[in-house]
Amino acid sequence: MSTTSLKLPDELKQKASAAAMDLGVTPHAFMVEAIRKATLAAEKQAALINDARTARAATLESGLGYAADEVHQHLRDRIQKKMDAASKKKTVAPTKLTAKPWRA
Repeated sequence: MSTTSLKLPDELKQKASAAAMDLGVTPHAFMVEAIRKATLAAEKQAALINDARTARAATLESGLGYAADEVHQHLRDRIQKKMDAASKKKTVAPTKLTAKPWRA
């Protein structure tokens, strides 16, 4: 394990130490966890951006897409189905979305 020196403004260091104390961990453990969470968030964001770029390229190549109002209704239906399942109500499955050409 390597050692890293981190210079923090006094106010931030005090806040981090107080937060660590409230959580019952050392300031070091608190900062390590904060860096771990920030790294994970950055990795997730990079993956999301990569997925979005890939999806955009596929959409541009295929010329197919989904109407926003149909997607919104489909999502509302899926949510309702889950809520009905939780309350043991019988429900109808959401309609399947069909991609359509979007180019003129």
